[in-house]
Amino acid sequence: MKRILFIITFLVATTNAFADIFDRPAEVNLVVDNAHAFTHEQFEALTARLDSFDRASTVQIQIYTTTDLQGYDIVDFAQRLGEGWGVGQAETNNGIVIVYKPKTETENGEVTIQTGYGIEALIPDAVCKRIINNEMIPNFRKDSVYEGINNAVGVCISLVKGDFKAEDYGYSYSYSYDSDDYDDYSGSSYEELTAHDVLGLCIFFGFLIISVILSMRYGKKHPSSSTYSSGSYHSSSSHSSRSYGGGHFGGGGARGSW
Repeated sequence: MKRILFIITFLVATTNAFADIFDRPAEVNLVVDNAHAFTHEQFEALTARLDSFDRASTVQIQIYTTTDLQGYDIVDFAQRLGEGWGVGQAETNNGIVIVYKPKTETENGEVTIQTGYGIEALIPDAVCKRIINNEMIPNFRKDSVYEGINNAVGVCISLVKGDFKAEDYGYSYSYSYDSDDYDDYSGSSYEELTAHDVLGLCIFFGFLIISVILSMRYGKKHPSSSTYSSGSYHSSSSHSSRSYGGGHFGGGGARGSW
């Protein structure tokens, strides 16, 4: 019985860990720094910049840093994040997701820019690759993570606003931005399971599946979102510019490593 309880506990914890990553948050957090890549000042500045651009344009640029991709390829991780969180608006699919994983002694650093359906024409895949190669990786190699991501954000904002066209962002182009440009997851040894263990697992998974189905149905009947008011976040059942809008992602974007 102890063995089966351990298995159930492990499966529940693992399932929740994976599910929580891609479940839409109750609050809008356009900068999630799990890798601790930014100083407090840099985090606040980047958040303010993206929040302001979101309010002015409804285009949401999501920054997500992590040291653990939970076994996913970084592109797959970013797309699941964008789709699960609903980055951008459902009507226009105008979301952008940037995922950064730092370099370690044993693994290369990785970064990706993934664009929603409605952004792909403004920032094509080839341009996403240029942004990564021009603005991000050179700075990452100098441990200037904030500068690399902030510069990439600046290019994305200018392309969305139409300050210049995608074809004008050349291979040697270096973007300089104005601070106001947005205005306008212990292994254990394997033991053979008894028939009792198998039966217990079947019952557990049956309850798990039923719980998931009921949860999904409840979520559809009782949707919620978050809004921003007077500098603080709070829950609301009505739509506002401070909620993730339900944007969709279809594979547009690029990746890089160093």
